[in-house]
Amino acid sequence: MIVTVTPNPSLDRTVQVDRLARGAVHRTVRTRLDPGGKGVNVSRALAAAEVPTLAVLPSGGADGARLAELLAPESVPVVEVPVQAPTRSNIAVVEADGTTSKFNEPGPELAAAEVAALERTAADLAGRAEWLVTCGSLPAGCPEDLHARITAAARRAGAKVAVDSSGQPLALACEAGPDLVKPNLAELAELAGSPLRDLGDVLDVAGRLRAGGVGAVLVSLGQLGAVLVAESGTWHATSEVTAVLSTVGAGDATLAGFLRAGGSGPDALRVAVAYGGAAVGLAGSRMPAPDDVHPQRVRVDAVDESVSLSGVAA
Repeated sequence: MIVTVTPNPSLDRTVQVDRLARGAVHRTVRTRLDPGGKGVNVSRALAAAEVPTLAVLPSGGADGARLAELLAPESVPVVEVPVQAPTRSNIAVVEADGTTSKFNEPGPELAAAEVAALERTAADLAGRAEWLVTCGSLPAGCPEDLHARITAAARRAGAKVAVDSSGQPLALACEAGPDLVKPNLAELAELAGSPLRDLGDVLDVAGRLRAGGVGAVLVSLGQLGAVLVAESGTWHATSEVTAVLSTVGAGDATLAGFLRAGGSGPDALRVAVAYGGAAVGLAGSRMPAPDDVHPQRVRVDAVDESVSLSGVAA
């Protein structure tokens, strides 16, 4: 089983417009409401592939109840940690060419007892999991080392751990020795403290993370696919994407695909990139089902360190 932990889940409303113009009145083409949050999305993609999963999340108010209701038809089992403040809502505005502008609320402020309950629940469930995936931003009231603490507790319980976050919470989690981290290019550059110009720079930073105790580094590179740096080797995977409807959740789908395919090696990387490519072809933050995913269209090669990353939106 794969347990996901999302400290800051959301209701994700996606609004499609022809073109976004600052200060203008817009008429929407269509809207949709999805359950959101990085770990939630990973569980959604896994459940669609009939991989046993469980989503752990704080739940507050009517929006928290609505989030659980939206997950039920997707067959995602949920463990709700009750909190007083309401669950947040996010808005994504998607233009006709696929350009996506996101407006994310900060989320509720959690009391110390609520944070402790979330940690305790994650640690208890880790003992039943093959992988524990701890993901996303942290709401107010959470210590910046929450992902690190969950990582340490899960590893003590015998689970493998994947982390997908950013900034200081990701940096601290890396120090706790997770088996896998999945930053995008911007998040990896933030960890490095400098821009990453080519794949050689990516390999350098990933190598430093592995030297510090991270098992493997999976870096999503937007239209340039993804890179995997692990003890067993280094690979770069790419795939042609013919239509971009929304980039929301594509990185989460990438991580889900990687874990679904075993969580290591070039074959898992191939499936990961296929999942990410399928996700951008779906409206809103829909997660791909197996029929949407085409690993045979993904090319996996040895890394060409000279490949430029200029202009890549990861």
